[in-house]
Amino acid sequence: MQTRIAWFGLGAFLTALALFLIYQLPPVRYRVEWRLDALNGIVRGWLYPGDTLPTPAGRALGTRAPARTPTPAPVSTGPSPSPSPTWPPLPQSAQLSSPEWDKQDWNNCGPATLALTLRMYGWDGDQFDISDLLKPDRGDKNVNIEELVYYVRTRAGWLNADFRVGGTLDVLKRFLAAGYPIVIEKGLLLAQDEAGGGWSGHYLLLTGYDDARQMFRSQDSYKGADQEVSYADLDEGWQTFNRVFLFLYRPEEQAVIDALLGPDAEADTNRQLALDTAQAEVNVDPDNPYAWFNLGTNLVYFERYGEAADAFDTALSIGLPWRFTRYQFGPYLAYFNQGRFEDVVELADATLYRTNKAEESLLWRGWARFRMGNTLGAIEDFRSALVIHPGYEDALYALEFVGSSP
Repeated sequence: MQTRIAWFGLGAFLTALALFLIYQLPPVRYRVEWRLDALNGIVRGWLYPGDTLPTPAGRALGTRAPARTPTPAPVSTGPSPSPSPTWPPLPQSAQLSSPEWDKQDWNNCGPATLALTLRMYGWDGDQFDISDLLKPDRGDKNVNIEELVYYVRTRAGWLNADFRVGGTLDVLKRFLAAGYPIVIEKGLLLAQDEAGGGWSGHYLLLTGYDDARQMFRSQDSYKGADQEVSYADLDEGWQTFNRVFLFLYRPEEQAVIDALLGPDAEADTNRQLALDTAQAEVNVDPDNPYAWFNLGTNLVYFERYGEAADAFDTALSIGLPWRFTRYQFGPYLAYFNQGRFEDVVELADATLYRTNKAEESLLWRGWARFRMGNTLGAIEDFRSALVIHPGYEDALYALEFVGSSP
């Protein structure tokens, strides 16, 4: 009997070893890795059920931050912004030539969408040229819009890139009518058989619009080329990302871009306008968690962390999808700067339990742990962030700050 058990154990060990070695082969790993990650997420969802992030323990139970009109934050010290320009009427439709389309790799909508956009300017690379730099770990599920800007500015030197928030359908159409494609980040509802279903973030390249049909034409790295999305559906999903939009242009076209942006050309003014929009939307619908979250995000920009924390508390108490802090990190900044380190850890824990490769959540949990006196835990988090994203400058700085090596 003992001999049988020994042989069975040896066979199991050799089988496991063979499977492990086969998995290390690049073609096999490429095809299997994402399936294992998806399965891991589904299992974690079974073990940690719930569609929303936790309400912070640091807020008073049963309370809601009051809907109040924020005092305008100081903006640029330069000249006062000019009155909003009166633009000529927009054409009823505009269509740009569609780039050659590629389907995104696993968790790769940001690099894939940027690759499609760059092709419209003569670039001949692909999504992997971008992801190899911005997200070398395929399991990393987020690329920030600032990272996309960084890639253009440092790897496509004949172009510039920038982004603004608080966009409107008119500003999207204005850029498209002038011949500039636009990238937005928006919410996307996944089917149950797609990574467990539910809300997720997604980049979209817009290449045209048609007022008669109330439709934008988009290049969707997930669904396909020349997809249509209605004005109403786009704006509803776009609100979940503070209506952020990214645009590429040649440096000599800066004056044209500034004219298209109008008062949004000045970054601080743009943020103040976005803050005003979020506050107005909160006042109209105080049960909209995305309006509250956008209010907090724009308050963080002006370093008004107490008010921002109130807004994030309300958004989380109403209910935000569990993937939300995979993409947006304002609550970490607000709570950290208010000394609410336990809330930072709790929110990061909830995010990392379902999304274990989220270097930003690891970074902020590390900082919170450090301020709570857990230096070893902080170092572990900072190093884990670097495993996901080697060269992650914020994690490297954090390790240097706490006196540790990578």
